Order: sequence, then C-alpha cells, then structure tokens
Amino acid sequence: MTQKKTGIPLEGFAEFSRKAAAEGAVLLQNEGMVLPVKPGERVSIFGRIQKNYYRSGTGSGGSVNVAYTTNLLDGMRSKKDIIVNEELAAVYEKWLIDNPFDNGGGVWAGEPWNQKEMPISEEIAGAARKQSDKAIIVIGRTAGEDKDNDDTPGSCRLTEEEQAMIKAVTGYFEETAVVLNVSNIIDMSWLDSAEYKYPIKSVIYSWQGGMEGGNAIADVLAGEVTPSGKLTDTIAYSIQDYPSTKNYGGEDKNLYQEDIYVGYRYFETFCPEKVHFEFGYGISYTDFSSTVLKAEKVRENGGDYFVFQVKVKNEGGTYSGKEVVEVYYEAPQGKLGRPVRALGAFGKTALLKPGKEEVLIIKMPAAAMAAYDDSGVTGNPYSYVLEAGEYRLYVGSSIKKASLVKIDGKESSQVEKLTVIEKLQQAMAPTEDFTRLKPGKKKENGSYEITYENVPKLAYSIEERIKNNLPEDIEDTGNVKYLQDKKHLQNEKYSRDMKQPQDKGYLLKDVAEKKVTMEEFISQLSNEDLAALVRGEGMCHPSVTPGTASAFGGVTDRLLSFGIPLACTSDGPSGIRMDGGYKATQVPIGTLLAATWNPELVEELYTLEGKELLSNSIDMLLGPGLNIRRSPQNGRNFEYFSEDPLITGKFASAVVKGIMKGGSNATLKHFACNNQEKFRAKVDAVVSERALREIYLKGFEIAVKEGGANGVMTSYNPVNGHWAASNYDLTTTILREEWGFQGIVMTDWWAIMNDVVSGGAADRKNTHFMVRAQNDLYMVVSNFGAEVNAYRDLTEEALKEGTLTRGELQRCAKNICEFLLKSPSFKREESFSEEAVFVEPGNFDREAGNILEGEDTFVPVHKTPQSVIEVKEAGFFRLMVKIRSFGDELAQTSCSLLLNDTQVATIQIGGTDGHWIKQKLVKVELKEGMYSVELKDVKQGLEIEWVEFKRIS
Repeated sequence: MTQKKTGIPLEGFAEFSRKAAAEGAVLLQNEGMVLPVKPGERVSIFGRIQKNYYRSGTGSGGSVNVAYTTNLLDGMRSKKDIIVNEELAAVYEKWLIDNPFDNGGGVWAGEPWNQKEMPISEEIAGAARKQSDKAIIVIGRTAGEDKDNDDTPGSCRLTEEEQAMIKAVTGYFEETAVVLNVSNIIDMSWLDSAEYKYPIKSVIYSWQGGMEGGNAIADVLAGEVTPSGKLTDTIAYSIQDYPSTKNYGGEDKNLYQEDIYVGYRYFETFCPEKVHFEFGYGISYTDFSSTVLKAEKVRENGGDYFVFQVKVKNEGGTYSGKEVVEVYYEAPQGKLGRPVRALGAFGKTALLKPGKEEVLIIKMPAAAMAAYDDSGVTGNPYSYVLEAGEYRLYVGSSIKKASLVKIDGKESSQVEKLTVIEKLQQAMAPTEDFTRLKPGKKKENGSYEITYENVPKLAYSIEERIKNNLPEDIEDTGNVKYLQDKKHLQNEKYSRDMKQPQDKGYLLKDVAEKKVTMEEFISQLSNEDLAALVRGEGMCHPSVTPGTASAFGGVTDRLLSFGIPLACTSDGPSGIRMDGGYKATQVPIGTLLAATWNPELVEELYTLEGKELLSNSIDMLLGPGLNIRRSPQNGRNFEYFSEDPLITGKFASAVVKGIMKGGSNATLKHFACNNQEKFRAKVDAVVSERALREIYLKGFEIAVKEGGANGVMTSYNPVNGHWAASNYDLTTTILREEWGFQGIVMTDWWAIMNDVVSGGAADRKNTHFMVRAQNDLYMVVSNFGAEVNAYRDLTEEALKEGTLTRGELQRCAKNICEFLLKSPSFKREESFSEEAVFVEPGNFDREAGNILEGEDTFVPVHKTPQSVIEVKEAGFFRLMVKIRSFGDELAQTSCSLLLNDTQVATIQIGGTDGHWIKQKLVKVELKEGMYSVELKDVKQGLEIEWVEFKRIS
C-alpha cells in the first residue's frame, strides 16, 4: 500500500516537544545558585550519558524510529556564551569509540539498565578543574516493558563506577550539579554522602525528553528555560520504605495490602519522616510568593465547589518562571479511615517575568473528597460518601509546603451529616481473605499508627449479573436459516436459536447516511462474520501503515464487502512505532509530561501527535499509559504519570483530547492494575474494591468522563482472579454502565482469558469469555488469520453450545462498527481493499550468478541476505516467509523486506520458542525483469529461512 506521507514526521512537532521536555525538568536542589550555568562560565561535563542520551524507556512504549536524537553535550555546545571543556569532551568521545553503547544485542528486554561508565582518575578530574569552574555529572537509567527496575546498583542505586566518578569530581569541584537522565525516580541516598570533599550543590531530574530531550535539558542548564517541574511521586530514603515493596514481584499473586495508601497517602499518614523529597516538590531559579486572596464554597450546576483565588508573584529579579499551586484536602478519619492529605486540584501560572504576578482561579468539587465504602460500615455499602466532620483545605507549592486555608473565614468546611455522593453496586471485589492498612491512633506529630482490617469479599453472583443483563439478539427480519443443533437446544444455561442471516446489501456507509440503523446493518452479519470481526490481526499487517501494531475491522473480504474499513493501531504513547525504519516524532515520556503540571501544554503537544497519526493513516495510538506508579520498581513507570490518580486522570485526559483534536484516537491502557512487568501476564492483583475505585481505576474514570476517551486496552493480568481481558465487571459494569463509556475495548497483544464467571485457568482461545465481558477485540491473531480462525478460538463453538449468545457477539460488533464510523479509516479509500505494492525492476549482472526465477519461487535468505530473482511475466504476487524466533510469546522482533532497495513489508513476530512458522505478507505488483531480495535490520533472535513469491494473477 502506498502512503505518501508515511514516515515523514510532522513539521514543527519535534521543536514543540522540546518546550514540553524543558518544562518537565524537576530541580530538587540548587545551593548557591550553581545552576544555571551563566554566560562566560566554563563547565566540565562528566558521564557517558552526556553523549549516549536516553530519549525513552524500552519496549513498545519507546520503540520509535527517529530522524535524530539530541544529547546534552551537543546541546550545551550550542550555547554560544557557555564554554564547554572540549578537552574532557574529546576524552569521552574517544573512549566511547572503544566502549560503544550496549543495547543488549537488540533482544527484546535485553538492554541493560545502565551503561558502563568511564573511570575518572585524579589526573582527569584535576585537569578538568583547571579548565572549568563548574562540573555537571550526567547519570542515566532505563527500564521498560518486560524489564522491571531493581533495588540494586545499576538500576535504582548507583554503581560503584558512578559513585567513584562523583567522588572524584567533587574532590576537585566546589560547584557540582548532577543531571538524572532517567525513566523513573531512583534512590537518592548518595546525594548527601560524607565521602565527598565538596558537597553536591545541585541535582535535577531531566527524565527522558524524547528526541529533543538533550537540547531541552541544555536549555534549562543554560538558564534559557527556568525549571518549573514538580515531582508526581514521593522519593523516600529507601525503596524498602515504600509499603508496596514487601508485596512486589510475586509470580502468582500480589497483595495490595497498602490499599489506598499509595505513595504520599502512605508516607504523610504513617511515616512522614521517611520522605527524602515530597510529592509536588520542585524548585526554580527564581522565588515566588503565593497569597490566597479568597477561598469560598459555592453552589454551581447542582454541586458544591471550593473556589480559590491565589495570587502568585515572581519575587526574583533575574529569571522569569512558572509556578504551580497545589490544593490538598484532609478528611475526617470517620469509620472508613482516610489519608492525612490528598490532592484535590492544581493550577499553573503562565511565564511570569521578575516582579510580575498572576491570579489563579482554582476549582475543586467537594464531591472529590468522598471515599468509597466497600464494606457498609457507614451504613451505605458500595457508595461514595462524605462522612460527617471537618474537612480542611491546604494550598501551597508541595504537599509539605501547603498551608491551611480558611474557607469562608472558617478553619474548615463542615459536613453536618453523612452525605451519599454516588450509590453504586459491588464490583470486582476479591474472593480471598487478606488484610489492609488502616490508620489507628493519632500520634503527636499528626501521623497515625498502622493497624490492619479485613478486606470485604465478593458478595454477589457474577453469573446472575451477566444473565440479567444479556442483550437481545438483533433479529434478521428477512429470510433466515435455522441451524438444527439439538445439543444447543438442550442447553439450559443460555439457550438461543442459532440463525444465519441474509445479506441485504446494506453497507456501513448506509448507517452513516441514516438510511438504515446500526442494528439493521449488524443483523446481516453471519456468525462467521461476527467471530472474525472481533479478531484483530497483526503485527505489521501488510494492508495498513507499515510496521504498526494491528489491523481490525475489515479483516476478511466479506467484511470489506459490507463497507467495514480496515483500521490501524500503532504503539505509543511517546510517539508512533513503525517497525521497519519509518520515521516519526518521539515526545517526552509520561513521567516528564506529568511533572510539568501543565495539562494544557500536554494537550497542545498531543494535538500535534494526532495530526502525525492522521498523516500516517493510523486510527488509534496505543496510549496513554495511566497505570498508577505503585512502586518505583515497575520498569514501565516511564509511560505512566504518577502515584496519584488525579494527576493521572488529568494528564490522560489531556493526551486523549489532544489526539482527538489532531484527528485520530487514543487508547487508555493498561486496564487495570498492570503495576509490575515481571510475570505481568499472569500475576493476580489481589486488591480491595475501595482501592480499585479510589486509586487504580480513578484515572481511567477521569479520562473517560472528562477526556472523552473512546478506546481502552485491558491488561494482561488477572484482577482478583479474573483476567482483565474477560473481566465483566471491569469492562461492562464499571466502564460502560457506571462511567458511560462509548467506544471499543481491546485486549493487550496475545492476551489470555479465563471463565468470566468462575475464573480458573486462562487461555487465548477463550475469546467467548472476552466477548461475554464486552471486551470487543482480541489483539491479535496472525495476519490474514481472522477468517481462518488461526488461533482456533472458541467463539463460534460457544455460539453453537449456547455458552455465548449471538446478541453478545452482535453487541461487540456494534461497538466496533460505531467506532469505525467515526474513525479516520472510514474516510480512506484504501481502508476498503488490499492494494498491491508496486516495485520497478532493476539492472543486475546475469554473470554474477544466484539469479532465481520468480514464479512460486522460494528465495533462501538464511545464509545469503541478498538474492536476485527474475520475473519472466508481469503480474501480482503474494509474499510469504518462513520464520522463527527464540523468545517467549510476548517478545517482539522484526526486520524489513526490501525489493530493489524499496521497503515493501515489515516482517514482525512474537516469540515462537524456536518453532518454524509461515507468515503471509504483502501483495506486490512486479513487471517483467529482475529484483533483488534483501532483509534489513534483522534483530537478534530472529531467523528467516526463505521468502516465497507466489503468483496470484
């Protein structure tokens, strides 16, 4: 398929991402104003990461092919008024030639957390001091999909080499700043080590800023941008201090015993003394004052709101800057138990010049302070309630720097009697006994003793809930053919007549033009059509944008004939992943974006992302990721926003709204509790309903209700015994019925499902349980595998046996088609047919040998990476490959297939455990002549034995 704009990054997008990357830098310490480096100052830069800049974490969330990557050293060199120590830079650049970047051999999840560091001798450090007044040390870390962080040197802690480097540098430099080019918060205990002759004066988290991140942090270090980022996680003194640590990393299950007390909710409630740098903290090159001019409770649109007028003034005399104002609330402990503080709202100023001020208006709904009663202890089971008592509000620049604010002149806002905010029903409750944290006796410092209580368990029948909410079959009013299946008719559980409808010639565009209803259109589809429609195909489908994650919708000729387009998804969230070399813009990681505390900026950034998706004919970005950063050990934290659900929801909403403004769609992932990467495909998240609703699902809820999200991806893992991909209460009861979600839900790639009622063992064949849960799409079967049921799923068999109704399958089909009607694919002509890739013949020396005839030819490529075939008669050919990989089934590897130096297909596969399989590729149109066949960028662990040219016309 020809895509005129495929692989051409959107003009101006990378440059704008530089602005966002700079705004998310978090300055934690800056004694004596070591930063910024001022005009005329000389600086020595240490650490190989000054050149080997990490632009993102690893795995699907970081796999963006970019035209270039900036780095910190070159970014600083571009500042004409700053003198970089080029002698030291030359030493590093020479050393890097002999010590290249280690990518782990290109194997999935093989890249190490850190890179070998150049030793810094006394001679090197001393010579640098003679050249420079200041030192900058750059330290880097990465992690990602299938690769958690670890509480060891080289991951969360510094290596001996890095510690020695810092000791050597601080032995000579009185003024040292450390830049952390990391995907996640790391242990900071080294910061105040007594081994340093001169203390480290400054430390800044630059995070990973995408392809322009090197330039962005240079902008900050040089003072062209004043840092205004704030932490969206708590940095404790040790990873062992986090309440999740003792229950992290299990293979079979993970008890969420800390319950709602995640991150700052735990530390501020139980042990504030264990906090090194608090949530919401970050300093600037200038000073701000904040004055609450007015704080009142008002009634608007049937609800109560707290409204704050806060005057922020730049009190400095040199640097312009932005400041964040954070609002926290303290609820009475009541019967439920509450955190000492919780974030309720926030706002950020525009850029304020020295002496200038701005009045921020910040609104917070009173209902945001409600807690969920999952036990009935308040007398209102399964409800959000405000218990009676005093609710206090605090305003400031971090959770520890927030001061009590009087509301309408009073010390607190009084709730006279318990108020029910929202009455729901029990959903997703655990089925096993365990205990959870609860505040006990209040201590003198305002924190609480730790106590435990039993977690409420499941008290309803999922089977009855499903049975009572079964959708009616959409009847075909024309002639129908009844299948006489006695076994089915005898089934007592979900007896339905199996009907094969008549094709009436209705097209999906007839629905768009209101000529027929969606129900009338869906009624035409046979059981086979419906079963194929809920199967997505991929990765790197030849009929959609090359190198992308999946194709769904018109995956068979029959479905295409009904006018159902073939839509396309791409991995994200920090840019478009197109395996095979096509270029895109890579933006900063989620950690950095949330650290801006500026959702408006992020929405603007992702509007450009939406435009780039549209130009590449991509209908959905598989992002944002919005799992809660429960633990610093989660390797995929870089894709996510925060330990706090409000921050998470607000920034996910910004991403969703931006992408939609740009013309494409976003996918919220991973729904839910994908909070560790090790054993991510099977570890059961055992968690209370209260923690789910208040913490782990809340960000998704905000993104649906405020962001208008119309795409969700379920996670690999089970939650309380039910795999997310077949979890009825997750995808139907909560997502659709309670939140009003309208869109499609898809599985993660090659997910497994278990019985929607009884749980138990899981298998990827269990798509009937997926459909029953109203998870619409199975992602993914092999390319061209939907029609032939390549994974031998049980959907059609369940229809015959009566364990799945036709109405349930039609419900998923309706969700998919409703989405497709509004997707970019519906406006693209190529979405309704498979186009052949045309390649011109080339000139080759016949005497060179190895010329094969291109008529059903098997071209061996396992030993000879380039061969030449001769086509004696022009025509259309289907390309096939024989391929294998030695990784596990969730590993991903790829290469490009070129004919005459033209990329015609991306060959991609998950792990096959060394078994050879055949894979169908693109259709090509070839003239009479000769063509070179070449594989490019073959990743380690991938083997291809031959490429077949099979004539089809």
